[in-house]
Amino acid sequence: MNSTFKTYFHVDMDAFFVSVEELFDPSLKGKAVVVGGQRDERGVVSAASYEARKFGVHSAMPLRTAAKLCPHAIFVDGHMDRYQECSKKVYAVLNRFTPKVEMASIDEAYLDMTGTERLFGPPLKAAHALHEAMKSETQLNCSIGIATSRVVAKITSDQAKPNGVLWVIPGSESGFLAPLDVRKMPGIGKVTEQRLHELGIRKIGDLAKLDDAFLQQHFGAWGAAMAAKARGEDAGGWFDAEVGEDEGPKSISHEHTFSEDTRNEADLEATLLRLSEMVGRRLREHALFARTVQLKLRYTDFSTITRAHTPDSPTQLDTEIYSEIRKLFRANWTRGRTIRLLGVTTTNFEAQEDASGQMNLLSTGTTSNQHQRWTQATAMADKLRDKFGDSSVVLGTSLKRKLRERVHENPADRKKPEQ
Repeated sequence: MNSTFKTYFHVDMDAFFVSVEELFDPSLKGKAVVVGGQRDERGVVSAASYEARKFGVHSAMPLRTAAKLCPHAIFVDGHMDRYQECSKKVYAVLNRFTPKVEMASIDEAYLDMTGTERLFGPPLKAAHALHEAMKSETQLNCSIGIATSRVVAKITSDQAKPNGVLWVIPGSESGFLAPLDVRKMPGIGKVTEQRLHELGIRKIGDLAKLDDAFLQQHFGAWGAAMAAKARGEDAGGWFDAEVGEDEGPKSISHEHTFSEDTRNEADLEATLLRLSEMVGRRLREHALFARTVQLKLRYTDFSTITRAHTPDSPTQLDTEIYSEIRKLFRANWTRGRTIRLLGVTTTNFEAQEDASGQMNLLSTGTTSNQHQRWTQATAMADKLRDKFGDSSVVLGTSLKRKLRERVHENPADRKKPEQ
């Protein structure tokens, strides 16, 4: 093999959430399984088994719709702690094959395998060894795509599903991509797909034939990235950074859709407090402080408003996030209107050392003491949560709202936005 070529693997765990649930309940194997909640709840599907997918069930579909499409399916609540634990085991296997591992989400990763031939042999042999090691050590199946670019490797792993290995030999990328639907390209969502269809572009090969200027005219900078991807090159979004360059999350958020729309102010504020706790917890896990706090509010008629505020100093404390969110809520909620969904988002992050320095300069007197006490209390609460689970310690008012963490394969904060 020509040493000038890069070698990338894209490893994608097959029906990851469902497969993990099967480890805990083997009776689920071979059955139509939907993960994410119960059939009569208002939430959405987190993952579906291949048996359920045959009936049209897919991720992000309303649970009630999934129940209509596949009435015999078994509905299971998500268990993020299980998925995270299995994801750590997956990472441990991957890291034995190369130190250059990029976890794109909880269930997929890019590996830079360039220069590992002396250790593991040619790409196909190395992939089969990895495939067998994954099954042996995690009891989970995966699909592996091999190519000279990450974008082609990702598309290839999708073509290899389920439980397969596929290698696009260097130089054959264009022929492999050309007959595939444009939706197979990472980053192309329903809206862009529709616009491409309107222009007569249905296959990746159609994209590859167009010059960059035409695509830029219709799609801006994203058009140039699409053109490069159609040629099998890494470009745009996730592919702008090298494997292993962890840019960290751009935003951290949690949302809750109510089973029944409500206008009860106490319940609404208790929900916002619980969401603020969940967001604060993740900020501290990443050692980040947020400069901007944003409220998302969706009414029964699906009209949605978002309002953001930048406090005087960055924060990662539940109480401070909630204080800002509650102000936004009280200023923007039309009292008496029933609400379907609430969300809390934080953005514009700073590293711990930078933010701490600012707060030391800005904080004085009682405010400083209060902040320090909450910081210490939150640190202790996090230790208890690590040991006994996230729901073991919550602020008093939020006890009224026991929210499940929304679990999705490819969670939003770990993938680039869909175009």
